[in-house]
Amino acid sequence: MTAIETAATGVPAEGTRARVERAALDLFTLRGFERVTTDEVADAAGISRRTFFRYFATKADAVWGDFAAHVARLEGLLDATAPSRPVLAAVCAAYVEVNDYAARELPLLRERMLLILTEPALLAHSQLRFAEVDRVVARYVAARSDAAPTDLVPRLVAATTRTAATTAFETWLADEHSALGGHLRQAFAELTAGFPSLSR
Repeated sequence: MTAIETAATGVPAEGTRARVERAALDLFTLRGFERVTTDEVADAAGISRRTFFRYFATKADAVWGDFAAHVARLEGLLDATAPSRPVLAAVCAAYVEVNDYAARELPLLRERMLLILTEPALLAHSQLRFAEVDRVVARYVAARSDAAPTDLVPRLVAATTRTAATTAFETWLADEHSALGGHLRQAFAELTAGFPSLSR
């Protein structure tokens, strides 16, 4: 949205982005991702098709929202971790913190993650986004362990911690009365301790 559009509508740019995301998620949830067009999302959000593409390159990007900011925050949390903290514990703690959402944000998050994790048309796109997270984690692990990000251990830590987080999200989605943070902490506790619950 340009300065002129903002002045004309009285809606700040960040408000427009959030409105487009909400309209897209609602329509995709109601009718299915592939059955909704970009024009329909724009119309539901009260904007033009041209304005839609100022915020999102594709329909799939509208589902993910500002994922780049999410990845950047994860990277910032890892970079700010004390060097004395064990590497795996640092990665797990950063995952928990970056996914600590206010209660008012959880309904939209649930809608978003249900689409991301269950909509067939979004699965390939999801792998590209998850790869962004993996690269950030692998770079951090490599820097802490005198390795290259493409070495086995950095890649393994990135893949396993991201899978643990995804599994926690899936468990949370299956039980609307559960706490996301609790599932994340449990998943990482099992992972970092070598699945202690299996030794009982």
